[in-house]
Amino acid sequence: MNALRHELRLFFVALQFLTRLPAPAWVGRDGWQPEWLNRAVRHFPLVGAAVGLLAGAVAYGAYQLWPPWVAATLAVAATLWLTAAFHEDGLADTFDALLGAAPRERALAIMKDSRIGTYGAAALGLGLLLRVALLAELLARDPLLAAAACVAAHAGARACAVTLMAALPYAGDEAHAKAKPLARAVRGADAGWAIAIGVLALVLALVPALAAVQQASPAPAVASVAAAGVLALGTLVLVLRAWLLRRLGGYTGDALGACEQLGEIALWLVFVAMWAR
Repeated sequence: MNALRHELRLFFVALQFLTRLPAPAWVGRDGWQPEWLNRAVRHFPLVGAAVGLLAGAVAYGAYQLWPPWVAATLAVAATLWLTAAFHEDGLADTFDALLGAAPRERALAIMKDSRIGTYGAAALGLGLLLRVALLAELLARDPLLAAAACVAAHAGARACAVTLMAALPYAGDEAHAKAKPLARAVRGADAGWAIAIGVLALVLALVPALAAVQQASPAPAVASVAAAGVLALGTLVLVLRAWLLRRLGGYTGDALGACEQLGEIALWLVFVAMWAR
């Protein structure tokens, strides 16, 4: 019972960290332990699934009233509100810092700067545009499928970020990190758990949607979609790992946000390539 309560506590810690939703009062009643956040990374994909569930519900509901691109815009806007654009900020800061030729120390300083530059604005704009366009394409194909894909994409992308944490050391100054527990090594078991939850969410979210679609028209098997999604995310992790090692010597919080955003886009591209036509 105590183990289950602790896992629930870690989930709420992850939920509070990744979204604007507060944790229940009992979570910190016995005192706060900094290592909780480090252990809570195992639940990041589960929080992602919850964010995707909101996006899917908004997309599905809005599609009953408005065109696909309007419904998709509202769904993405809902996730921006729920997460306070947490990951989008990381995407912009990462591209501002690393897309140019700034040396390591200057790049780390740029990431801490609250201002946004040309590279960051371009990456943020293109990322939002791609997410809206790809979701709109899936809504036009089948709204139930699009809603399920929201859950799968958000869960899988956060599993991708946890995998990157496990594959790299922290690049910044741990003493000045905004979330110090995330600057420490992630346990292999926690990373494995996060990956398993991400893949499971990918499969479970898509099974009922694909079953419904297959009644009306041919659709790819869940195993094929899951394999393509895992391959896309695995390739993204390898590319980002090499890039971050070369430029920074490790990851930062902003880089994890960028990984999540790019992971979402990668999965949306896979879904649309396999289903839209």
